[in-house]
Amino acid sequence: MSSSEAECGASFPELIRRKRDGGQLSKQEIGAFMRGITSGSIQEGQIGAMLMAIWQKGMVAEETVALTQEMMQSGEVLQWPEAWDGLVVDKHSTGGVGDKISLPLAPALAACGVKVPMISGRGLAHTGGTLDKLESIPGFTVTQPVEKIRQILENVGCCIVGQTETLVPADRVMYALRDATSTVDSLPLITGSILSKKGAEGLNALVLDVKFGKAALYKDLDSARGLAQSMVTVGNGMGMRTGAVLSRMDAPIGRMVGNTLEVCEALECLKGRGPDDLEELVKSLGGYLLWMSGRTASSEQGQEALATVLHNGAALQKFEAMLQAQGVSADIAQSLCSSQCDYFLHMKPAEHKSELTAQSDGTVVDIDGMVLAQVLHALGAGRTKAGEPINHSVGAEILVILGQEVKKGEPWLRIHYDWPALNAQQHSDLQAALLVGKADSYHASPRVAEFILPPKM
Repeated sequence: MSSSEAECGASFPELIRRKRDGGQLSKQEIGAFMRGITSGSIQEGQIGAMLMAIWQKGMVAEETVALTQEMMQSGEVLQWPEAWDGLVVDKHSTGGVGDKISLPLAPALAACGVKVPMISGRGLAHTGGTLDKLESIPGFTVTQPVEKIRQILENVGCCIVGQTETLVPADRVMYALRDATSTVDSLPLITGSILSKKGAEGLNALVLDVKFGKAALYKDLDSARGLAQSMVTVGNGMGMRTGAVLSRMDAPIGRMVGNTLEVCEALECLKGRGPDDLEELVKSLGGYLLWMSGRTASSEQGQEALATVLHNGAALQKFEAMLQAQGVSADIAQSLCSSQCDYFLHMKPAEHKSELTAQSDGTVVDIDGMVLAQVLHALGAGRTKAGEPINHSVGAEILVILGQEVKKGEPWLRIHYDWPALNAQQHSDLQAALLVGKADSYHASPRVAEFILPPKM
């Protein structure tokens, strides 16, 4: 029996058997299992068996809290100065199409006086990654040592970085095996993976953007609500004030999809002239964080504060400072953040552009974000396996908005690509992504559908 097994008085096979049969594991037993993962004293097959048992039988809230805490404590947990107590916040999104919210949100929050140590990820399958977007900017460095992160937060108030080797090592092992064992969609394992990394950031408050719709992980509101409620319960159970926003993810967010193009649109948002739905989400998510961290008396006041810094240049100044702190030269950072900038002086444009036109007169009723993402992925914008290179320049500009009247032959989409060019099937798929109908068949819906609040303080 290994030292980890001796700690809890049961062998790993016994723990697997108990969970397989629907039993509940104690915090001590879950801790022993996690230490077995990080020490290498548990076999890969046993980890896979436990993941499958959790997938089949689930976990009660107490087990999921224990799992998440033990995952978090498998590595370094970031510590902050006492003066920052209550001010360290972040957000997490379950992923979508055109989701560049983090880029304007982090500096806007910093401009409102909180600290944002945003640890983000890369794109996989149809969803884009915040780190990939930022790497469209020459010099931007997502890999930062913990001491440098602390320094950037002190001087700027926000950073957007990748996960360090010292944070949540147990999750890296489990995440790879979840893919291999088809247990990726387990609610406790999703919750543990997301919240252990956020907990390791040493957060006081966290808002979750849980998306639902055709271009989201969860296709309907009820299933998205289940994940949101699980994460809100566990996050608050860990002592991290956690709330969730349930947002629609059918049509892409904003009008740009693709890494470089999304950076351009995020900069436009920071200059006070971004698309309405992007600003709505930035204000909604940020407003709840300012309220949860005690900076404002209500989320509505938080939204007003976010709107102010997005339109008076304060958030843009923070973004420029963050760019320089993370490796972008001063002249490029200043140029990108200037009022009138040709962004492609600094970021690589695609070699080719191709426009698609509306096939009939009518009202734009829907734009299928999943179809756009899948075609752009095939053109090189995304990756199928972690570590694969991507083409930052590939993307799409949506030239119409929902509810707009269009005429047959009017351009509605511009594709940016290098090679290969659009083939006939992709062209056909994209044309089918635009739904044009009668004016009375379109009903506008806000992006935010529902809030799940943390328990009262």
